[in-house]
Amino acid sequence: MKYAKRMLALALIALPTLSVAQGNTTTIVGQVPFPFMVGTKHVPAGKCMVQPTSSSARLLVIRNIDTGVSLFTAAMPNTAKKASGSYALVFHKYGDRAFLTGIKLAGDRTVYQIPESRAERELRAQNDSATEEILASAH
Repeated sequence: MKYAKRMLALALIALPTLSVAQGNTTTIVGQVPFPFMVGTKHVPAGKCMVQPTSSSARLLVIRNIDTGVSLFTAAMPNTAKKASGSYALVFHKYGDRAFLTGIKLAGDRTVYQIPESRAERELRAQNDSATEEILASAH
């Protein structure tokens, strides 16, 4: 009986997440002119595609179409003050090193934040200043 109650609670928690994931099929494609990092993974410059996985809107798949590099990353949705005017990939750049930090959806206030990597945290701790670069992308 205790097991059945836990399973029912988990199912009730998972249902809203699954319905959001099924409704969110946005794919963002953009040409990234520089190599960048996502977590511990290096992604070469080239045509990149970002989309939510079918199982969760909080898990993204990132593919470099030109080189075949593919990876998964967590993403936390945050709400911006105003809706984005276009689909965009957001990067923090420290000199010649770039880190993918977010994804914006056109006409939506939701910004998907990618967790800061250890390498970016170390650069920030060294008082390196980052510039934010936003690359408009196609849907």
